Amino acid sequence: MHPFRAAVENRDHAAIEDLLAEDVVFTSPVAFRPYPGKAITAAILRGVMRVFTDFTYVREIGSDDGRDHALVFTAKVGDMEINGCDFLHFDEEGRIDDFMVMVRPLSAAQALSAAMGAQFDRIKAEAFAGADTGPSAEGER
Repeated sequence: MHPFRAAVENRDHAAIEDLLAEDVVFTSPVAFRPYPGKAITAAILRGVMRVFTDFTYVREIGSDDGRDHALVFTAKVGDMEINGCDFLHFDEEGRIDDFMVMVRPLSAAQALSAAMGAQFDRIKAEAFAGADTGPSAEGER
C-alpha cells in the first residue's frame, strides 16, 4: 500500500502533510486555478476529509519509476455518490509536488463544490493563520 493511501485511510493529517513538498501545487476538480503551497494544500485535504463520508480507495496505479501514482476512490458528499482519482507526482525527495484530483459524475462534483465552498473560510483560516495574505476564494471556485 502506498504511504499516502495509508495516511489518508488512517486519517493521519500529520503523515499526509509530511508527504507534501513545500512547493506542492493542488489542482482541484472544482476550482478554476490551482492552489500553490503546502499550507493551503494540507488545509484543503483536511476540508475534504470533513466533507467526504464512506471514503475508500479502490485501486492504485503506479509508474515504473515510482514518481507518478494514481489512487482511484469512491466516497459520498451528502447523499451523492462520487468517483474520483488522486493523481500524484513525487519530487526527487519522495514528496508530492503535484496533486490533481478529478471526480465524476457532474452532479456529485457540484455537490462537492458546494460543500467545499462552505468550508473555504475555515480552510483559508487554517492555511494562513497569522499571514497577511492568502489566495482569495473569489473567482476560484
